[in-house]
Amino acid sequence: MLQFFRNFFQSKLGVIVTLSFVGLMALAFAGGDIASSGAFGGVAGGDRVAKVGSDRVSTSELERAATRMVEQLRQEDPKLTMKDFLSRGGLDRVLGQLVDLAALRNFGENHGIFIGDRLIDSEIAKIPDVKGLDGKFNDQAYRGFLGQRGLSDAQFRDQIAASLMARQLLTSAELGVAVPTGLSQRYAGIVLERRSGQIALLPSTAFAPKAPPSDTDLAAWYKANQASYERPERRVIRYATFTDAVIKGLAAPTEAEIAARYNANKAQYAASETRKFSQLILPTEAAAKVVAAEVAGGKTLEASAGAKGLSVATLDQQSREQLSGLTSAAITDAAFKAGKGALVGPLKAPLGWVVLRVDAIEGKAGKTLDQARAEIVTALTTEKRRAALTDYSARIEEEFDNGATLADIAKELGLTLTETEPLTADGQVFGKPGETAPPVLARVVQTAFTMENEGQPQLAEVEAGKTFVVFDAGQIMAPAAPSLAEIKAQVQTDYMLAKGAEGAREAAKKIEAALKKGTDMQAAVAALGLTLPPVEKIDLPRQQVQAMGEKAPPPVALMFAVPKGAVKLMAAPQRKGWYVVKVTDVIPGQIAPNDPRIAEVKGSFVGILGQEYYQQLIAAMRKDVGVKRNDKAIKAVETRLRGGN
Repeated sequence: MLQFFRNFFQSKLGVIVTLSFVGLMALAFAGGDIASSGAFGGVAGGDRVAKVGSDRVSTSELERAATRMVEQLRQEDPKLTMKDFLSRGGLDRVLGQLVDLAALRNFGENHGIFIGDRLIDSEIAKIPDVKGLDGKFNDQAYRGFLGQRGLSDAQFRDQIAASLMARQLLTSAELGVAVPTGLSQRYAGIVLERRSGQIALLPSTAFAPKAPPSDTDLAAWYKANQASYERPERRVIRYATFTDAVIKGLAAPTEAEIAARYNANKAQYAASETRKFSQLILPTEAAAKVVAAEVAGGKTLEASAGAKGLSVATLDQQSREQLSGLTSAAITDAAFKAGKGALVGPLKAPLGWVVLRVDAIEGKAGKTLDQARAEIVTALTTEKRRAALTDYSARIEEEFDNGATLADIAKELGLTLTETEPLTADGQVFGKPGETAPPVLARVVQTAFTMENEGQPQLAEVEAGKTFVVFDAGQIMAPAAPSLAEIKAQVQTDYMLAKGAEGAREAAKKIEAALKKGTDMQAAVAALGLTLPPVEKIDLPRQQVQAMGEKAPPPVALMFAVPKGAVKLMAAPQRKGWYVVKVTDVIPGQIAPNDPRIAEVKGSFVGILGQEYYQQLIAAMRKDVGVKRNDKAIKAVETRLRGGN
């Protein structure tokens, strides 16, 4: 469960560098969040959770980092809660990353490594989203880029600086890592090994009590195991939908409105022309003239460029305004005066000399007011209806704010309220695998699960400008285990299996002891005096087991994880019994010294050793700068994240 959670924290250099782009760098190095250090103090442990060299990790920083991490993880597991995250040690892991980031920065600066503004500028300029139409850095695009991510320029520059610092300090961890060929050859041969062994299954049913438990015993067992029967939170959503058909008596666009729209968009209705060009830019006028002469002599522009190691660029669907934004006015005028197929140039461009070929010309005739009337009327009508719907929706929300219930609004609109079956937070119908909430509620289920109380109606747009839904949480059922009476039959079955599993485990221990004394497994199983499944003999190559992947039976996988002669016990899932696994023989795989798989294994070992060096380097940096944790403040952050005071 939550494989992404584990992978995210177990990655190597990517942990440091990647975190800068999911928000933790912004938290770790945001101006004001890391300031000059001092002694811990204040209420509830102070305002910092750790002191790292001359920097600090603040309580608010850790809290926001943990919240953002949960948001990231929810993309993989929508049902993840903050409590789940905390129970898996997520807060401590996030704090560890923040401490590492601060230690890395301190260490670098203490040893004379600084990231200059010009280097940061060059990194920002490489980001595609901050470039304009000319392919160069555009300040307006950059501001939009920052706004989408909720960052200031200073915060983002700190992210870039930290990322560059990480590259300089950490990428060297793997340099020069060497792995002996003999070691790689031995491990490469493991994949070719073959193993034989025996597996005995001791099913719980064979050891279960013959008589059913008393009510007292069953109640006591259920109380002790109640947590495993807890049902997730469920909610019944009440809802009703309506469309733009609720808007009645919409006024038609007037002649004045139609004329005003036409006049405001004359450029849209004017005749226009777009062209497609092939463009070649050369460093000198002489070189450009050579290309023009070759094209005039019958060569294609592409052939002439290719012979000189150059390539022709395509400028598709360019209006005069668009082309003028890319090149000079003189080139634009010449390009739009030439006919289809004509070669334009050589002409002086901002960067070199340009030769253009006109590949296609597409013209669009203009429209008079009468010709454009139908589409203008349609657009104005749509806008009027959308505006009326917006006003209508605003009135509904205002009524909700003033205390109107979902039933009140449904009655006012003449709508029929519908109730879903109990749903879980992921939109699944509880107790009915494969069934989900109605599609119209797909966008509102998560909202319904954030409502604190029942009967808090809201309005949501399902299909932009067309379909709306009013809804509330009609019933909220908190996570809880059912009463014993509701599931008595299931609990009794589980009780019998649990007791049987205990008996199976004791029997497995007896077999284990007998095998260690040299007794044959079949004889040891028979000595139990019960009717049990026959001992299964296994003889398989490792490659076949690996090919099974997750489908490989757990006891078979265990047989390939222990040494020859080992005897291991394994619980079967869902209290179904116990396995006794014995490895009788291991036949090592033989691999030639020149087998290409040796190089693959060696590469894997380089990564493993590099990971170890990386961890040691980070640990050394922490030790060098000094790290002091404030456990009281950390506990206070965890309490707040769990919803406490």
